[in-house]
Amino acid sequence: MAVNFSQNSVWTLKPTESDTVKHDVAGLLIDGEEVAMTFQTANEQMVFTNKRIIAVDAQGITANRKAFSTLPYSKIQYFSLQTPELGGSMPDGELFIVFSHIFTAKFEFKGTVDIGRIGRMISAYVLEK
Repeated sequence: MAVNFSQNSVWTLKPTESDTVKHDVAGLLIDGEEVAMTFQTANEQMVFTNKRIIAVDAQGITANRKAFSTLPYSKIQYFSLQTPELGGSMPDGELFIVFSHIFTAKFEFKGTVDIGRIGRMISAYVLEK
């Protein structure tokens, strides 16, 4: 089953450097879209691009099928960050996003993540539109 973006959810994310997931989402990317960061959850991978968040859910015992779900930044009503500070990489931050269809998503980052970079990507996309 694909990630359910129609219900309020919380995801705990750990940073990962996965060329496999970058390859997996390459066919979804549009002109000018670039993968910025990849994360691992308990069962899925989350990819933050400069335009959206893509969830990749490997299915089956052999994970030979994958389900892809996407949250475009264009649907964001507002977001908030919680972190010790915004300068550089920090451990354990949170990102809370409210989307236009009243869906809320909370991302809890475990490990060292530049959450300010994610906030700047979202801000750049939302404020330029």
